Amino acid sequence: MRRADRLFQIVQLIRGRRLTTAAFLARRLEVSERTVYRDVADLQRQGVPVEGEAGVGYRIGTGFDLPPLMFTQEEAAALVAAARLAGSWVDAALAREMESALGKILSVLPPAARASAESLALFAPSLIFEEATRTRLQSLREAVQSRNKLRIDYHDVAGAMSQRTVRPLGCFYWGKVWTFSAWCELREDFRAFRIDRIDRIEVLADRFRDEPGKTLAEMLRRLQSDPRATKSTPPA
Repeated sequence: MRRADRLFQIVQLIRGRRLTTAAFLARRLEVSERTVYRDVADLQRQGVPVEGEAGVGYRIGTGFDLPPLMFTQEEAAALVAAARLAGSWVDAALAREMESALGKILSVLPPAARASAESLALFAPSLIFEEATRTRLQSLREAVQSRNKLRIDYHDVAGAMSQRTVRPLGCFYWGKVWTFSAWCELREDFRAFRIDRIDRIEVLADRFRDEPGKTLAEMLRRLQSDPRATKSTPPA
């Protein structure tokens, strides 16, 4: 990779994340961390507002932007593949937004690149989930964004029913099922629920803020350190 291309890629990678470490940049660009430090210093001298420092991480200062990007033929094909696959797994509302976004991207491509991307022979028929599961997925996804508490009616693998009030944290796709992870006020711990076993969802007016020990980041840390320490792994 030419150095000018590498500098451009560094800017793109940093601007696409909240905080980007030199180690991450070195792995993505297949160079040493020393090279990353030197390149970032050069960008800063050229006036690119890269904030941060070695050993901590970098981010782009507010107000900085670059001209619109032009995708390569291979990148456009990758976007088409991602949209086709994910469109079969997500709820209908999000699938429509993905299709709209993809259309905007394809519309600015040169005709040959667009034709090549659209002719990609990779498809994912929408045969995996029932419509009720997709509808519930949308409700849960929106509650995660709005940070509204939920009251759900849930049945486990044995058919036992329970009602929970939860703080929605995230939705996870495991290849065969979607699960919904939350802080459960009944159990006072993290829990995961198979979305196809949720019988009713009530969005409550009560909104929540992050509290120590009850966040998605904390749940993921616990899973990483000991998957058995929390019942947030995919239920059978």
